Amino acid sequence: MKKAVKAILNVLSYGGIEVESARRLADIKKLDPIRIFLRKLDMEIYNGDYKVPIRLFFPDEKMEEHGAKEAILFFHGGGWTTESVETYDRVCARMAQSTGQIVVSVEYRLAPEHRFPTGLEDCYAAAQAMLRGEILPEITPENVTIMGDSAGGNLAAAVCLMARDKKELLPGKQILIYPAVNSCYTEKSPYKSVKTNGTGYLLTSVKMEDYVILYQRTEEDRKNPYFAPVLAENLQGLPDTLVLTAQYDPLRDEGEDYAKKLKRAGNLVEHHRIKGALHGYFALGIEHLYVQESFQYMNAFLREEKQQKNADEELENIAAVKKQLTHGKA
Repeated sequence: MKKAVKAILNVLSYGGIEVESARRLADIKKLDPIRIFLRKLDMEIYNGDYKVPIRLFFPDEKMEEHGAKEAILFFHGGGWTTESVETYDRVCARMAQSTGQIVVSVEYRLAPEHRFPTGLEDCYAAAQAMLRGEILPEITPENVTIMGDSAGGNLAAAVCLMARDKKELLPGKQILIYPAVNSCYTEKSPYKSVKTNGTGYLLTSVKMEDYVILYQRTEEDRKNPYFAPVLAENLQGLPDTLVLTAQYDPLRDEGEDYAKKLKRAGNLVEHHRIKGALHGYFALGIEHLYVQESFQYMNAFLREEKQQKNADEELENIAAVKKQLTHGKA
């Protein structure tokens, strides 16, 4: 990284989290004039008596009219305390266009007003509604991908763990973008990137620790695998997983460790580190190379199962033709 860039980042990387100021800063994205042209639809699902708002983003009008066979359920980042479906409008619209899938973005409740596990339970309710076909009836669970970035990556991983533990419906895939899967960002953290990337790269270890404090209900929550998925003792039986991490991110090593643990547990796992990238890069415009690189990995990962299924069907057809020819000769 160039010295001039590093100097600017050092100036911008200061202080802890002041929730209202952070939310006002995030809300600036609502002023984006392009938002009014996005193809989207607002709905609600229930978590008990609470109505969880969700927003559907469509790749094109044809898919909106005739339905789709695949979809992404997305949980936004923001340290469990900031950001929203509104501020992630352009990100989700770009995702729908780039993947060709409907994207369903979830407006889970935020801390500190609603601490762990409230936001997670909102996300879990949305996931089960999605997997049961209550949101998009034509889409089966194996064609659903649960995805999130940063704190949203934490929620995506936790939702999959919870569904596995409850023996309820699981998605076919999960995509975790620089996920926050641990619960300690002090000097006691076992991960080197918390120390090497914990200052001077916009997201600091001090800010991450503040986010965790705002999210937790009690200190004991930090030991809960639904709060910190990397702490889970059993990681077997989880969806095929793609993990993307950023080189200059304090969360880098925990995300990569989670990918390794998932793989050791027997899951199908793919991991890529985006070189030169900082935490939060996924929210940049599609013109940024880091975002383009990420979509290349995501689209290849999303197509993989479909390609394998098509290949299997082709082999079955060839076998059937051979069988017919054999019977014809007999």
